Amino acid sequence: MRALADTGLAYCENAYDRQRYEELRDLALAMTAELADAPLERVRGLLQLEPGYVTPKVDVRGAVFEDGRVLLVREASDGLWALPGGWADVGESAREAVEREMREESGYEARATKLAAVYDRARHGHPPQAIHAYKLLFLCERTGGAPRKSAETTDVAFHPLDALPALSLMRVTAAQIERVSEHLRHPEWPTDFD
Repeated sequence: MRALADTGLAYCENAYDRQRYEELRDLALAMTAELADAPLERVRGLLQLEPGYVTPKVDVRGAVFEDGRVLLVREASDGLWALPGGWADVGESAREAVEREMREESGYEARATKLAAVYDRARHGHPPQAIHAYKLLFLCERTGGAPRKSAETTDVAFHPLDALPALSLMRVTAAQIERVSEHLRHPEWPTDFD
């Protein structure tokens, strides 16, 4: 409903339509605040990221596998583990984004070798989130560096695929890690997508 209101506000041409779309946006924000049990002004600040036509954000995640283990980082925000990654920045390619995120969050230099999957976040077992996002999951190979914590991570470690720690489900699921590991074993497979 918020996306419809923001899109309407971007394209409406008269004051009456603008007023209606603003009321629709306020209603959507109030409903979100109620469902999230959060103050309306906090929700308003989080959800009014940019004016205009609403589009999905892009979350990139990099998977490095070595000796049956996967590189994970412990997220400072929730204490749970995830593939290194985050939001792609404007002006960088998807490859540049995932390689930057790998370096920033883990300390390792890595090279993206394959885009394994492009998923609609809402369709893959993640907790609900107000922002619509696509997840780009890359196979990567480590090329250098050393494990290093960051402002966003408190630990960096390789974990056995058959004994994953508690995952930050806002960021990655065990099924996604397993699927990317299958792409490692089957490099001929095409990219998965919804």
